[in-house]
Amino acid sequence: MPSAYFCLAAALVLAASLAQAQEVQTVEIAHAGPTSGGIAHIGKDTENGVRLAIDELNARNLVIGGKKIKFELLAEDDAGDPRQATAVAQKLCDAKVAGVVGHLQSGTSIPAATVYNKCGIPNITASATNPDLTKPNYKTTFRLIANDNALGAALAIYAHDALKLKKVAVIDDRTAYGQGLANVFKATARQKGMEVVAEEFTTDKATDFMAILTGIKSKKPDAIFFGGLDAQAGPMLRQMEQLGLSNVKFFGGDALCTEKLPDLASKARSMKNVTCATGGASIQKMQGGRQWQKKYDAKFPGQFQIYSPYAYDATFVLVDAMKRANSVDPTVYLPFIGKTKYQGVTASIAFTPNGELTKPAVTLYNYKDNVRVALN
Repeated sequence: MPSAYFCLAAALVLAASLAQAQEVQTVEIAHAGPTSGGIAHIGKDTENGVRLAIDELNARNLVIGGKKIKFELLAEDDAGDPRQATAVAQKLCDAKVAGVVGHLQSGTSIPAATVYNKCGIPNITASATNPDLTKPNYKTTFRLIANDNALGAALAIYAHDALKLKKVAVIDDRTAYGQGLANVFKATARQKGMEVVAEEFTTDKATDFMAILTGIKSKKPDAIFFGGLDAQAGPMLRQMEQLGLSNVKFFGGDALCTEKLPDLASKARSMKNVTCATGGASIQKMQGGRQWQKKYDAKFPGQFQIYSPYAYDATFVLVDAMKRANSVDPTVYLPFIGKTKYQGVTASIAFTPNGELTKPAVTLYNYKDNVRVALN
């Protein structure tokens, strides 16, 4: 029979093991964006960035507040719809997630930010660019890329200074993102002395632009600026070719500046005239960007678009603040996000008091042989 000493020792070991097991705390980080609909490929790309970050964080066996932390992803589809986005935001508040990476678009991020502010959950967008997002000065909202003031201005300056264009037509999709970007482009173009010969609008669900483009064709513009998404830009470029507008330059922001745009445009000849801007460095110029993309492609082959490195960094920024605060409680670690000094894949990350990057970058791209190539 085992001795009393042996039994006592075994009991102590078992108790210690149970105590150790109880020290593991599950912490949910959410991703919110469109993973259904016309731009699901972009939403899935950002979700993948969060997944990759969480996998790497869990491999580090972090201890925060004296407990081993296991991070889990709670992924929600807002379908790119503002109403659904606010419902998703409330759901995440009710679930008491530790933080949110999202939303993708300005039209969803702006109303969702109000909900997160009320419940005190930090949210970092890797992609939404409308300046109005940070104007309320919510202490819960942060942006990891340049906003439309930088993107729209950079495109207009390039059109005038580098390409010497004189006449432009402008189309927007009536979303907060599309309108905001178009307005900045128009204002900067006019300041540079360019003539805006037409101002048209469509929706972020449309696929037929023949009537709009036919009207614009009669104005003989040097370029068309489109404030909208790649799901609309692709068909628009195809229809431009059909109307004999293959030599008209085409400008747009980050939401059309994707790897998938050539396929959406059926590799139309008009692709050679596309210039687009993103609010950050190209993956080739990010510190460790090429190595990071190899990891991403190995885990999610063929899915890379544009925002996943920023979503990846956003996840690490949240956890970096938790580590510095020694707490996963949003009420405790939230103030530490504003004091971030984090070297990410995308940039050296620090925030202004209203949640903007202190040093946002802008990269211009065009497409050569249907492959996106950085111009700067």
